[in-house]
Amino acid sequence: MIGATGIEIEAPAVERQEEVLTEGALALLARLHGDLDPRRRELLATRVERQRELDEGGSLEFVPAPEPFTVAPVPDALQDRRVEITGPTTRKMVINALNSGARGFMADFEDANSPTWGNMVGGQVNLADAVRGEIEHEEGGKRYELGDDPAVLLVRPRGLHLPERHLTVNGSQVAGAFMDFALFAHRNAAELLERGAGPYLYLPKLESHVEARLWRDALRMAEDALDLERGTIKVTVLIETLPAAFEMDAILYELRDHAAGLNAGRWDYIFSAIKRFRTRPEFALPDRSQVTMTVPFMRAYTELLVKTCHGRGAHAMGGMSAVIPSRKDEEANKRAFEAVRADKEREAGDGFDGTWVAHPDSVPVATEAFDAVLGERPNQVERRRDEVEVEPGDLLAIPDTPGEVTEAGLRSNVNVGIQYISSWLRGNGAAAIYGLMEDAATAEISRGQVWQWIRHGVKLDDGRRVTPQLVRELETEELEKIRSEIGDDDWFYSEGRPDVSRELFEQVALSDEFVEFLTLPAYERLED
Repeated sequence: MIGATGIEIEAPAVERQEEVLTEGALALLARLHGDLDPRRRELLATRVERQRELDEGGSLEFVPAPEPFTVAPVPDALQDRRVEITGPTTRKMVINALNSGARGFMADFEDANSPTWGNMVGGQVNLADAVRGEIEHEEGGKRYELGDDPAVLLVRPRGLHLPERHLTVNGSQVAGAFMDFALFAHRNAAELLERGAGPYLYLPKLESHVEARLWRDALRMAEDALDLERGTIKVTVLIETLPAAFEMDAILYELRDHAAGLNAGRWDYIFSAIKRFRTRPEFALPDRSQVTMTVPFMRAYTELLVKTCHGRGAHAMGGMSAVIPSRKDEEANKRAFEAVRADKEREAGDGFDGTWVAHPDSVPVATEAFDAVLGERPNQVERRRDEVEVEPGDLLAIPDTPGEVTEAGLRSNVNVGIQYISSWLRGNGAAAIYGLMEDAATAEISRGQVWQWIRHGVKLDDGRRVTPQLVRELETEELEKIRSEIGDDDWFYSEGRPDVSRELFEQVALSDEFVEFLTLPAYERLED
């Protein structure tokens, strides 16, 4: 159907969609699309040009910001963010996350969400109910409802590169980012402000301060349309691409009226390091498990992020702990909690003001680590980290990463890549696989490493080269392993879609040309 705004909707009906796909919300979306989409497309083309320069031997340099400046004051609701939990916008997840004891919940329309029309529109309905304290859910004979002290809600729209094929204007697909933002802000901004919070966002996948400027203009347009004071909408920018790490200060400057902080999006950052220097053999990384937060280039990135944020009065948010504690294996559970604790103690000690976890059971462990450093203080923005000195070469010290490439690491990448794609195609963007919560970012690392290792003829620690033939052999073996673990052949061969999942994995891992995001070709195979 075509609404009064000129937006054409071609999608199956979702229960209660009229509550979020209102004329006003679609009018805001139409304006964002009309005024900003040409610039968005130009910026995506700029990414391609920058990649060409890097492929030809170019490098990255810091982009400074005008001096002096500080970001606008952070509202009370975002002063204490010591632990935030993240996850998709499914109804049960929203309730459990808001009740988890975390200070904040990042409701994710991006990497932890598979963008079926039902997920995207249904997620907006779920968030609107949560904002109003009216969300309930029944499953397996159990009733879920919101507690008395829910976490502060933050929302992550899709990245600028992802389209929404169900909404078009004059035949042009709108950006998923603009859809997610417009629908959420229009429906909930006033209600959130009445309840002492506000429309708070996480902005993913930015690669430059110019892209931040695009978002600045989108935020201003929404504030004008919704009659909000300038700076009411607050955003935390994920620094999860290598180019963005060189422009953190400039990104904060562009968003200075709206910026609440920056986040160290570690998994996408590792993927970006692979992607942006993919043609350079010296940048080939070892097994994913060996690329920890303490290796040189990751250490430089996180320390610079804290220094940059605190120098501008913004909050520095730590990265995701993807470990899933086991409720059946006490020893595995102990190891998982130890890993979470060590990670969060390091972040709190480095000056971060808060952190992310993927599972409610990790919230108390992470909270203890930050309580030990913060005490009664809501944050440690006053700790400026002036002693930190990071040069461009420190951020690019990727060849200095210790470790090796092993058959176990290659098998893990193949297994996780295919399993995650299978999960994503079934509408689940956050998949628990072998004790870790995998999302699109970790799947991107998996397939990115396979592509990188093949491209550069990397040898395993036993002397064999990583080749397409070897990868295909391991695919067959790992798929059989997955089938045996599931133990349900009917489900595996029908709902699991192993052939399609394998085909897509090979498309993004074995192709001659590097596919920018696996979710782009996968979106074409998504059934909704």
